[in-house]
Amino acid sequence: MKAAIYCRVSTDKQTTDNQNIQLTEVAEKQGWDVQAVYADTISGATTKRPELDKLMALVRKKKFDVVMVWDVSRLGRSLSHLLQLMNEFHAKDVDLYFHQNQLDTTTPMGKLMFHVSAAFWEYDREMTKARINAGLDRARKQGKRLGRPKLAPIKIRQVKELREKGVPYKRIAKRTGVSVGKVHQIINA
Repeated sequence: MKAAIYCRVSTDKQTTDNQNIQLTEVAEKQGWDVQAVYADTISGATTKRPELDKLMALVRKKKFDVVMVWDVSRLGRSLSHLLQLMNEFHAKDVDLYFHQNQLDTTTPMGKLMFHVSAAFWEYDREMTKARINAGLDRARKQGKRLGRPKLAPIKIRQVKELREKGVPYKRIAKRTGVSVGKVHQIINA
């Protein structure tokens, strides 16, 4: 079987090497021929993932028989996204192998377990969001200020003065230590 490996980490302080090594070992044991490895360094919640997009373009052309992923969380952002990807894989008769979850959709039992597990993963994600939101609500009720600290009036004045002198936004940001977006916000307020 022709296999592709998809690896993902969230930050550039992490590496996909461990994922790739173990998945390659599994492929060898299974007798699967790894045709390509795709690796993204990007948040799982991000809609556009360049390497996943390349992989999916080749899945749509039926270039692989199985796609191997370290863990379900490395592939999908939500239950609906996972199921959408799953439907695309199966529309082209491409199976999925999730190493950490011990799910292998090359088998009927693996397909069933994937769908059952996906519902639990979504439930867990929703419960986590509910706990976070409850904590934020509590903090607000206690009068705690959430988000970034307010910019000091002197910084706002510096930004405006520099802009009045015709200094470009990026240079203002660099001189004042304020983000370019914040400079735009101050000037356009």
